[in-house]
Amino acid sequence: MQRISLLVPAILLLVATGGLAQDVTKYVRYQYGSSVSYGVLEGNTIHELRGAPFDSTQRTGDTVSLSQVRLLTPTEPRMVIAVGFNYQSHLGDRSKAAHPGLFAKFPTSLIPHDGTVTYYEDATDLHYEGEMVLIIGKTAKNVSEFDAPDYIFAVAPGNDISEREWQDNDLQWLRAKGADTFGPVGPVMVSGVNYNDLLLETRLNGEVKQSQRTRDLIFNSSEIVSYVSKYVTLEAGDMIFTGTPGSTSAMQPGDVVEVELEGVGVLQNTIDKRQRMTDQQ
Repeated sequence: MQRISLLVPAILLLVATGGLAQDVTKYVRYQYGSSVSYGVLEGNTIHELRGAPFDSTQRTGDTVSLSQVRLLTPTEPRMVIAVGFNYQSHLGDRSKAAHPGLFAKFPTSLIPHDGTVTYYEDATDLHYEGEMVLIIGKTAKNVSEFDAPDYIFAVAPGNDISEREWQDNDLQWLRAKGADTFGPVGPVMVSGVNYNDLLLETRLNGEVKQSQRTRDLIFNSSEIVSYVSKYVTLEAGDMIFTGTPGSTSAMQPGDVVEVELEGVGVLQNTIDKRQRMTDQQ
């Protein structure tokens, strides 16, 4: 009986996490001098990896202090997919859809932690949308919901910056959500966390604006990956923004927006009136 009682907590842990318990690992992509590398972040020390962590987690033996590098977006994705209206608190009185509502962002929209979000000269209503971002770890095509966790390598905080007037009036959301700098992600991507139940919080100038747990997603991470992979082949490093909770509000030049994902990290970006056309990736 004692052996059975010891096994019960372990079984419950597996059920809660959706699979085998893993060590929590923080990965970064960074620039040090003229070199760009992936590494494992432990405290304030980065341990350089021999390549992308999707391929190998072997370390080179070289280390560098976090303060000495420039953090980049966690990956260089080939594709960035996003899900709309995936929390009832954001959907409001509308009925939920039968399937995840998908749209595309562009890899060129991505900027890292501490990157500057452009408030374009013809923009009038720029909003934050704090989200959890899934990082795909290997090629995914026609993946079942059961197998989907095997294809989710890590998660990261993200911000689906949205210009509401463009969103309401343009033919598609290309400008409204895909403009350069409208996709902050970072500062890290983390594996081994229970991404099905993390607190997601957005702050504007220090004031909490959004706060909800990822367990409240209408379509959970496995459902999203499975559904997307039916129609679009996902590759290692690709990103999926999973949706924003609650309501959003307009930002102004000079504002500082933070997106915190529990156990993962805090993404911080500043809004700037100038059209910064330099590559911030």
